[in-house]
Amino acid sequence: MDVSLTMWVLTVVVLCALIAVDFFFGRKPHEVSLREAGTWTIVWVVLAVLFGVGLIVFGGGDAGSEFFAGYITEKSLSVDNLFVFVLIMTKFAVPTQYQARVLLIGVLIALVLRAAFIAAGAAMISTFSWVFYIFGAFLIWTAWKLIKEARSDEEEEEYEENRFLKMVERRFPATDQYHGTKMFIRENGRRLITPMLIVMLAIGSTDILFALDSIPAIFGLTDDPYIVFTANAFALMGLRQLYFLIGGLLKKLVHLSYGLSVILGFIGVKLVLHALHESGVHVPEISTPVSLGVIVGVLAVTTATSLYASRNQNDESDEPVKTPGA
Repeated sequence: MDVSLTMWVLTVVVLCALIAVDFFFGRKPHEVSLREAGTWTIVWVVLAVLFGVGLIVFGGGDAGSEFFAGYITEKSLSVDNLFVFVLIMTKFAVPTQYQARVLLIGVLIALVLRAAFIAAGAAMISTFSWVFYIFGAFLIWTAWKLIKEARSDEEEEEYEENRFLKMVERRFPATDQYHGTKMFIRENGRRLITPMLIVMLAIGSTDILFALDSIPAIFGLTDDPYIVFTANAFALMGLRQLYFLIGGLLKKLVHLSYGLSVILGFIGVKLVLHALHESGVHVPEISTPVSLGVIVGVLAVTTATSLYASRNQNDESDEPVKTPGA
């Protein structure tokens, strides 16, 4: 899809305006209710759907299908991010009323970093067609890794700080107390960073690891940088509200990793087939409508089996324990 510089600028301005509106309504620290989270989640989903419909009207059916396939994939992969966000919030003991602000700034950092990843990925693809082989192989390996992790017996997970975060904490003096939403304070003439800044950096920098999976995945569905960027933007901007909406349901999505592994593996195969086709090998290619159908189908089945398995586990735990001779 041919997108002019004016359209790019207009899109970024509109997205910034939407983020500003979101920030305005959530500027006062407060505990986010399920009603508020649900309302804003619906708003972001509706905006994404309207944008996708606009792409269909002005860019054609292929552009719209690619956007929706990319958006749904990024949204499903972002749900996996929420597991780590919960661990980060627990690790840094973030007060409930400050969690919305932490997520907002953290997601903005993640969006900026992903924009850089997208630009680099688009430049590599336009210059080196063999990059599709690397992306495809990486996604297939990631899918296998997800399955191994899902089958592991590790029940308790702890968040481990990355090297960037450890470097920040080592080089900059910090206080261990929260001071509202302030990221810096002055204490005894010294400027200190607060846990608020550290946890925001943790959210943003951790997303780099997820971007390594999601960016190649969406490039497997479309090589249009505009669609890749907007799909990522809409998926990430609704992530804050989704955290509060389904936070309690995350543990019930016991088969999510299996579903994501199938999706990543499928897209990896799609990328390899596309790379072979570009190299002149006569192999079938997987169309975007088929990809969209597979992604939606896998997510639907995964969600249904997860909820069924969780319900059975709860039923078994509720059964009274029979003692011998009773």
